[in-house]
This record gives sequence, structure tokens and C-alpha cells, in this order.
Amino acid sequence: MVIVLGTTVGAGGQPEARLAGRLRTAAELVAAGRARVVLVSGDGGGDSGDEPAAMTAYLTGQLGVAAERVVADPDGLDTYDSCIRARDVYGVRRALIVTQSYHLSRAVTLCRSLGLDVDGVAAKCDGCGKALLAEKTVRDYFASGKAAWDAVRQRPPAVSSPPDPAVRNALAGA
Repeated sequence: MVIVLGTTVGAGGQPEARLAGRLRTAAELVAAGRARVVLVSGDGGGDSGDEPAAMTAYLTGQLGVAAERVVADPDGLDTYDSCIRARDVYGVRRALIVTQSYHLSRAVTLCRSLGLDVDGVAAKCDGCGKALLAEKTVRDYFASGKAAWDAVRQRPPAVSSPPDPAVRNALAGA
């Protein structure tokens, strides 16, 4: 099981460099037999577009991951929500979580604080310049405070949903 965290979708619904790197990493994990199912989690109504739809299309259309191995969560509005929804809505208990290295420790820590047994996998970021990576590292540093506060107060997810058997069904069929 792999959880891929969403981020900006570019023009025409194509993943930008950071997101494409995350998706390539997830596809490599599936191809290597380290995971059978990919949960793509992001903002389905975000300013840059429908992240999970773009992620699913890229995984299945350009990277060759079978559609039945991809589950989309359109309500993973931030890292905390992606982790808590993976647990509560999709029943994930153990997973690899894929994101860039600057974001990885926060993502792993948040998921573990919610009781998920996760290991982080750093995604490449081909085409990401040093300035972008420095900016995202600083942003992530400051986002860690919000993440810690969310975990301490056990914030409910922004969008509540009933349990969804999609991950269990995908794992059974994979």
C-alpha cells in the first residue's frame, strides 16, 4: 500500500514536477512489487485543479499502473487530513508514504501520530530548481507547527466521510 500526497496540478491537468516525481516513485514501488495499491490523496476542488483525478490519470495513462490498483481520495485537503482519512475512511493501517524529502518527516510523523504504521519514501523532483526546493523546505518548516497543533488537539478531518471499502477491495483484487 502506497499513499501519495497531492500537490499542485499544472496546466491541462498535468502534474507539475513535484507531483510527477511522487507518482513516478509510487509506480516504481508497484512495479517492484513493494506495493499493490496506490491511494492518491489530495484536494479534489483545489485552486490548481482536481489533484486526485490528475494523479489517477497520470498513474494509469502515462505510468501504466492498472486502474483497479488506484484509489482516489478527493478530500485529503492537507497532510493531516490525508493521514486521518487514510486511517478512518479507507481503513489503511500500514503503508509507504511518498512525498519529497523536505516534506517526508512531517508526513511520516503526522501519520504515525494517528496510529498508522508508515515508512517514508522520498520522491525525486526532476525539474525542480534549487530555489523552489529551498522555498518548499522553508514552507514545510513553518507548516510543522500547524501539524503539531493538529495532532495534539486531534483535529477532525475537514471533510467527514463514511468508511469506504475501495482500498480493501483493490487489495483483494490485486
